[in-house]
Amino acid sequence: MLQAESSDAHTVRASIRGLPGNQMLGRLFRFGVSGMIATGIHVAVATQLIWLLHASQVSANGIAFVIANIGSYLLNTIWSFGARPTRDSYLRFLAVSLLGLALTLAISAGAQVAGVGYWVGLAAILSVVPVITFVLHRRWTYS
Repeated sequence: MLQAESSDAHTVRASIRGLPGNQMLGRLFRFGVSGMIATGIHVAVATQLIWLLHASQVSANGIAFVIANIGSYLLNTIWSFGARPTRDSYLRFLAVSLLGLALTLAISAGAQVAGVGYWVGLAAILSVVPVITFVLHRRWTYS
């Protein structure tokens, strides 16, 4: 009986070790909040450029992407991942961001070709791209 209890306790401890730690959950939460803030920055910059300076949508969104990406990098580097900003980590961050953009465009195009609604494509983007970019940042950008 004692051995069975010991075996059960070992199984439970092994299962708990497989769960993300509090540190990882906190990092994931901060990553999500940083993404929302970066999205807000992008919207605010693009909107102001279009309304106040009569910029085209393409140029306004291009400029907004660059500004939001720098803000996202600083937030994620310092707050989400607790790292020091460096040129090399920014270049890796930018590469992952551009991959995220490419994935977003590919999923959007796939949804359009499949004839599914806008919301289905958006749901696919929101469920795939943040997960992939988080893992890449954790394992490559900030390793």
